[in-house]
Amino acid sequence: MTSASAQDTYTAARAKMAEEISAMARDTAVETGRAAFSPRVMNAMTKVARHRFVAEGEERSAYLNRPLGIGSGQTISQPYIVALMSDLLELKPGDKVLEIGTGSGYQAAVLAELAATVYTIEIIEPLGRLAAQRLLAAGYHNVVTRIGDGYQGWAQHAPFDAIMVTAAASGVPPALIEQLRPGGKLVIPVGSQGSHQELRLISKSADGTTHTRRVLGVRFVPLTGGPVPKQ
Repeated sequence: MTSASAQDTYTAARAKMAEEISAMARDTAVETGRAAFSPRVMNAMTKVARHRFVAEGEERSAYLNRPLGIGSGQTISQPYIVALMSDLLELKPGDKVLEIGTGSGYQAAVLAELAATVYTIEIIEPLGRLAAQRLLAAGYHNVVTRIGDGYQGWAQHAPFDAIMVTAAASGVPPALIEQLRPGGKLVIPVGSQGSHQELRLISKSADGTTHTRRVLGVRFVPLTGGPVPKQ
């Protein structure tokens, strides 16, 4: 059981993290078009216990505004990026979301605070199994996990109101566009590891056409699976 003093430490650390996220949002407003993130997103960022989703021994670093290693060559994203990607989706309480790349489960937990149901896929089985355990232990019963290839999406539960990809793809997987509901949004980092990557926001109109906006330069681990053609 976590002691009261430890809880107090985490509460203060979450508040400081939120301040740093807000400061970065202001600093990157020219690129992102967002000088501040929505109250719902910021509430989710301060509510989710990030220290429950980091590698053992990294709890003291959990609320630093930087990525952390989670094993298997993967990372838990920088809190600012988690907040930005969540905010870009403009989720409503009744939405159904698909996440590609469960990782530690942290981003799924944030999405679960914002949407009705989150379906999340992880290709690395040990990470996916551990994330599922962490999400259940944290009380997120509206998250459905799966081990599999995220390039193919999750057709059984499509269409989705929003889709988030948490690793860099060489191009946008066609299956994800197909499984996005008209009026929905897809946020995905695109680019190769070690070279330029950009976060893209793709909006799907009622007639099925898409509009892509380049949001910000980013650095993510590569999305495994596929193949997918470059776009």
